[in-house]
Amino acid sequence: MNYLSREGAPISKELWAQIDSTVVKAARSVLSGRRFLHIFGPLGVGVGSVNIDNADTFDEVSKDGFITMKGRKYIEIPTIYDDFSLFGKDLETCEKSGYPIDLSKAMASAETCALKEDKMIFFGNEDNGYEGLLTASGINKIKRKDWTIGENAFSDIATAIELLASNTVYGTYALSISPDLYMQMQRLQAGTGMLEIDRVSKLLDGHIFKTPVLGKGKAVLVCSESRNMDLVIAQDISTAYLEQKALNHSFRVLETVLLRIKRKQAIVVFE
Repeated sequence: MNYLSREGAPISKELWAQIDSTVVKAARSVLSGRRFLHIFGPLGVGVGSVNIDNADTFDEVSKDGFITMKGRKYIEIPTIYDDFSLFGKDLETCEKSGYPIDLSKAMASAETCALKEDKMIFFGNEDNGYEGLLTASGINKIKRKDWTIGENAFSDIATAIELLASNTVYGTYALSISPDLYMQMQRLQAGTGMLEIDRVSKLLDGHIFKTPVLGKGKAVLVCSESRNMDLVIAQDISTAYLEQKALNHSFRVLETVLLRIKRKQAIVVFE
């Protein structure tokens, strides 16, 4: 049986292709975390859990003929989803007329799932025990100055990079910021003839990512090398058929993903 229940759906292959293309395109336009995190997978929907290793303490421990893995834990890979419907009358009209079906609802569900994924990456899910980049215990934190004044943003970010380097955290640095902080850096720096955002971009080799899920006044710098963190994907974003009810068709956009933080010293949050 197909996990996505497509074999029993009264939907043509052509329409499924349109739905798949639309959903993936809409999700990609929103996703932020995947732009800097390494992807581990897709592993397949049958993979329900994965190990998270603490890179600083992970080791094999042997005692009295009994071997265990120190610094390793297993955690369930959660499912993120959002549902939408297509009206039976609309499908019939499009089939008879030859006009393409309006997939705005599929796009909206894909965008909703993408935002849920990013929210999990940055904030985790406290109710279910998942940590995010801004909420994990043991991460570095820096008091953020007023980024509307002078070169405070550049100075704060340079300090964060120096902090990571002092902790022997080297590699690709990526900055994720809320839209308001991003706009605060769109101004000329005195004596440089450059926008502050351009100076910061040069500092980070262009790895600056703006995302609405951060709300306001939030920023986080990470060393995104795979030894420090990655994004586990079991089932990548797909669309499943749920049911036909009242002559209309219900669908579910879903994915199973998990942020793995292996080295918390590779994260700096600006408070």
